[in-house]
Amino acid sequence: MKKNGIINADISRVLSYMGHTDTLAVGDCGLPIPDETERIDLALKPGVPSFMETLKEVAKDMKIEKVVLAEEIREKNPEVLMEVLALVDEMGEACEIEYVPHTELKARTKTCKAVIRTGETTPYANIILQSACLF
Repeated sequence: MKKNGIINADISRVLSYMGHTDTLAVGDCGLPIPDETERIDLALKPGVPSFMETLKEVAKDMKIEKVVLAEEIREKNPEVLMEVLALVDEMGEACEIEYVPHTELKARTKTCKAVIRTGETTPYANIILQSACLF
């Protein structure tokens, strides 16, 4: 974790205890969240906050070595995909990108430290972030 300025207590807490290879998901308002996974619900109304707005702030406070996206995003939401890929490029460090079927991405949320639910209403706007080693 690196600290930049997230003031949401739950997100800040989760980021502070993440270790190498731990995962955190950011999802749209329709992503199912397993009962055993912590839910950090930011959704206020449809579209607020947006997936990208939330992802950009989380990425500022987290050293990320890998992202996991649903392969369906390529066809069903290319605009958000382009924004995600641009953000990965902006991070300036090697970051692996893995595409999996949406059903697998949903299953992987069971092992995430938390899922941050946004107000996003576009399809497949979900991502799993894998924490890198800080040193």
